[in-house]
Formats: sequence, C-alpha cells, structure tokens
Amino acid sequence: MPNIGPIQLPEFPLLLAPMEDVSDPPFRAVCKENGTDLMYSEFISSEGLIRDAMKSRQKLDFSEEERPFGIQIFGGDEDAMAMSARICETVSPDLVDINFGCPVKKVVSKGAGAGVLKDIPLMVRLTEAVIKSTTLPVTIKTRLGWDDDTKNIMDVAERMQDIGVQAITIHGRTRCQLYKGEADWSLIAAVKNNPRITIPVFGNGDIDSPQKALEYKNRYGVDGIMIGRAAIGYPWIFREVKHYLQTKEILAPPTLEERIDVCRKHLTKSVEWKGPIVGINEMRRHYTNYLKGLPGIKEFRYKLVTLKTMEEINEVLEEISKNYAGYTFERYPIEIINYHEKCPI
Repeated sequence: MPNIGPIQLPEFPLLLAPMEDVSDPPFRAVCKENGTDLMYSEFISSEGLIRDAMKSRQKLDFSEEERPFGIQIFGGDEDAMAMSARICETVSPDLVDINFGCPVKKVVSKGAGAGVLKDIPLMVRLTEAVIKSTTLPVTIKTRLGWDDDTKNIMDVAERMQDIGVQAITIHGRTRCQLYKGEADWSLIAAVKNNPRITIPVFGNGDIDSPQKALEYKNRYGVDGIMIGRAAIGYPWIFREVKHYLQTKEILAPPTLEERIDVCRKHLTKSVEWKGPIVGINEMRRHYTNYLKGLPGIKEFRYKLVTLKTMEEINEVLEEISKNYAGYTFERYPIEIINYHEKCPI
C-alpha cells in the first residue's frame, strides 16, 4: 500500500485530478461519495494567496469528509511558493502538491506550471523552498518534459525524490502536446521501475474506462492512477473502476435515481459554498452530462439552465424522475472533455 508521509492509501488508490474551475468542493463531494481515495484543490496561484486574493483564498476550503486532501499550488518565485505553502498549512490539509504540469499559456508564460520544465534547477529550488517551509508532505504533479526532445522525467523524478518529495504524479504527455495525441505511459513505467525511485508513482492521462484502468495498472505497474477529465459529468467512474479492479465485472450505468440524486447533492453543495446566484449559475454546465442519454431531455434541460431558485430546479428534477421512471440507460463511452479550452486562467 502506498504511503505519502503519514498518509496511508489503499492498495491501488484512485486520485481525482486538480482541475481549475472544476475540482471545487461541490464536485469533489460527489466524486468522494463514488470512491475517490485522494483529492486536491483547484490549483492555486502562490501570488494570489500572498495578495490575499478572494478567489485564491476560497480555494483553500475543504471539509473533513474529503480527507485525505491536498492543496495544489503553482508559481515561479521561490519566496512566494514558500510563503503560500505556509498559508496552506494554516488550514491543515494532509499534503501540499506543486503543479509543474499545467500547459495553459497564461501560466507557462509566467514561468510556472509546465513552464518550469524548461528549467529543472529552478524546479528543484522551488520545490526545496516549499519543503523547507512546511511540515506537511510535499508531492508534485508534472509531465514527461517540455517537448519530444526534452523528455527528462527520469532526471526530474530522481532529483525530486532526493530533495524530499514524497510522491509524484506524471501526466503522460509533454507540455507541447497539450492534450493532443495519446498519453505515453511507457516513460511513467520507466520511472516506477527505476530502482532508485522508492516514492509512490501515480500515472495520469487518458483513463476513461474501468478496462483501461486495469490494463494500465497491469502493464505499467504504477502505484495508482489519477483521473481528471473523464470524471467531469461522470463521477461514477471511480466506483466503476474500483468494482472492475476487484471483480473484472462492469457495473451497470448509474440509474435515473442515482443521476437525479447526484444532481440534487451537487446543486445543494454548490449553493452552500458559492451562494444562491453563483451556485445555481455554475451548476448549469453539469446537467447535460448528468442527464446524458435521456430521450427528449432538451425541454427539461432548458428549464434547469434558466430557472433561478433551488425550489424550482428541484421541482423540475422531480418531474424528470416521474417522466422517465423505469428508464434503463445504455452504456456510452465516457467523453473526455477538453476543459482547458475554456480554462479561465
């Protein structure tokens, strides 16, 4: 069983990726209920935390039910990263994670996220600054390298472990690939099989089905997998993967009752955390995915995205329950959503 410092994880943990404007407390809550073993905050700007920016501070929120829980930070300045790690420690998460993988241009151009992959000595200094500033375990999430000519993940993994990083998650693409093409897990496996590497190695990229999760577990030997885009609109992927790993059986798709239940819970959490106006507005993007597959749902969906009170929305959800009672869902391939195209960062 992989350990991250004092954190004991299951034999093959499933991690929810930290996704900007996605992995907020309401979304994490429904993923946790469906089997996620380790979750992270949305990634947080170290500069934003230091400036006491409201949005950055709000991202520190999490509940006890979410543990084990990590806060992910990014930045390109050693002092800012150290100070932001100390701020993170004040809310008592279980670990601090550093983002060295975000490919978004606005982040990369500031020498942060995957931009640091062009300067490994800077990556070392940034990570050391964080490790020295907190008593919490420090982990990193990164990519294979900047481009096809600089896939330096083996050197990165060894140097990160040497300075005290306690786990590494590797996305199987370079920064220049963004999310195009197929993720290359062979280099992730090479890191895991390196006899020098003793910390947990988690793989990330393109896991969109229970079958692929088992195939990659067996083929690449990683300590666990991180699932991101496939969970958007389909938090059930975690329970389906766990069930398949244990039994090699595919669970039936979530029922209508389960989908409506998740809609209600997600809506309630969203309003509790963001307030009625923002909570209801931001929930609107989720209905399409949660109710995907219901014939003639367009009319109901239109109501859901235009109504302005929880009472009215819950009435429509109840109407959907009655209208589609007994409906059996077909299994569709999970759609990998390229949410970075609309990333607000």
